[in-house]
Amino acid sequence: MTSTGITSPNLTKTRISRLFERLRARGERALIAYLTAGDPSLDRTVSLVEALERGGADLIELGVPFSDPIADGPVIQRACQRALQAGTSLARVFDVARRIRQRSEIPLLLFSYLNPVLRYGFEAAARDAVAAGVDGFLLTDLSVEEASAYTPILRSAGLDTVFLAAPTSTDARLRLVAQHCTGFVYLVSRTGVTGERDALSGQLEPLVQRLRRVTTLPLAVGFGIARPDQAAAAARLADGVVVGSAFVRLIEESEGCPDLERRLEEFARQLKQAMAG
Repeated sequence: MTSTGITSPNLTKTRISRLFERLRARGERALIAYLTAGDPSLDRTVSLVEALERGGADLIELGVPFSDPIADGPVIQRACQRALQAGTSLARVFDVARRIRQRSEIPLLLFSYLNPVLRYGFEAAARDAVAAGVDGFLLTDLSVEEASAYTPILRSAGLDTVFLAAPTSTDARLRLVAQHCTGFVYLVSRTGVTGERDALSGQLEPLVQRLRRVTTLPLAVGFGIARPDQAAAAARLADGVVVGSAFVRLIEESEGCPDLERRLEEFARQLKQAMAG
């Protein structure tokens, strides 16, 4: 229990929570890599995840493409369009997760907007996600104020529930985020959509401090982190660093290249090494 009386929810430990425990014991920070499933293809997504893991990625955010990704910048918007044109659906993302899980124990966090999950059927999605080896859900447009209608379904299935905390969040909302999160809390480093930026926001450190006062869960920072030096700076403040658009841009620029996996692996290694430094 924290000094504020807020406790972290008690679940059977998932791959996500076990990961952060291992890294914390070693004094390391988690590199969390986002990919849009199905970009450039569903088959290639499996090999790209393997490349990221070889490069040092500790956790994969597996993005479900959506036709109206309002929280994402142009790089991930284009990736969603390519993946949808390739026929990617939530059911096929589960199939990708299943194939990844046959070859790896890397934690998988499903990163989706709410609509695809509702269309699939919320309870069915939770059941099939667990069967495929998914460890948690992050539903970007699910308001934490409305989360109580959904989180019990996910938790009863054994899935972690991750929500976003932003610099503009009130203290009351941060407490609510802490209440509904398991696994870790995702800190949005700045206001706006996803995308690469030149520098970390000055809003980040105060946000980390505010979250530390209301939860003992690991904190991971995302939005705008694109370079090794930025990843290193974020790692000094938080328990994990999320990199998305920079990986997705590399995939876009290297589409059709036979050495895409090697390029992705090397970039992940550069980020992870910088975080260790």
